[in-house]
Amino acid sequence: MKGRLGFFALALAYLALVVACLGSLAWEGELSMGRNPWANLVNTTQDFLRPSFVDVWLGNPQLEYRSDDGRVLRVENRQQVELKYLSGLGSAAWTTLRIATLGSLLGALLALPLAVLSARNLAAPSALAWLAKAVLDVARSIHTLVFGLVLVGIVGLGPTAGILAIGLHSMGTYGKLFAESIETLDMAVINAVRSVGAGPVQVFFNAVWPAVVPQFVSSHLYVWEFNIRDSTVLGLIGAGGLGLLITEATSLFQWGRLSTVLLVVIVMVVSFDALSRRIRRALV
Repeated sequence: MKGRLGFFALALAYLALVVACLGSLAWEGELSMGRNPWANLVNTTQDFLRPSFVDVWLGNPQLEYRSDDGRVLRVENRQQVELKYLSGLGSAAWTTLRIATLGSLLGALLALPLAVLSARNLAAPSALAWLAKAVLDVARSIHTLVFGLVLVGIVGLGPTAGILAIGLHSMGTYGKLFAESIETLDMAVINAVRSVGAGPVQVFFNAVWPAVVPQFVSSHLYVWEFNIRDSTVLGLIGAGGLGLLITEATSLFQWGRLSTVLLVVIVMVVSFDALSRRIRRALV
């Protein structure tokens, strides 16, 4: 179907799918918002608006925890407790950055030969091209979290599982972006290098690589930035980093600490985005 009629038919099909999703969830009673959702929203928002890091300066130095009958269970210096928490938060942020950085690099290195094979204009042997594209499609289809769950069972808890999970999933994304960059090249240059008897390796390094380096760097920065966010989730399954602190905060309903962790994530992503924009402008 083409034209307006085809678009109208697709729009109706999409609308029917949305209605079916909403209707089935309503029928099964799965659209409930729980008890007192607005009161819960107000309380949670209030906790979020006071991140725990402010207790480093404003916390009660003699905070008492009492039982229901009024007995003092323990006394702590809230300022010292939160200062120690911030120290651990900095270490966790460094772990998250290392997972994202090394995982992104691993994914890019794995994807490069597969992208060369799957790029249609380089005319790789059909069997190898099909196999390379299949590997990239599979890697891109499996979520990083699923890779992480499997790899934690293989290599154990810790950053190694996170690095491998980021690398395997990113390989699919890098491969698609790299192959598309190669396919936009001017074939006249490639054919000119081939006409003088250059082999595939010489064609790649003399005609392909110099032309695609700026696009490759731009793609790498984009995926790297995404992986910084993605690597925070991997901590939820034992890969370490900020995700572990997010798990602790949510399980204990410590929304102030969760707010602090999320602020760190936002600062990391915004800072990296500003840096990557500068690098991309320099490459143009």
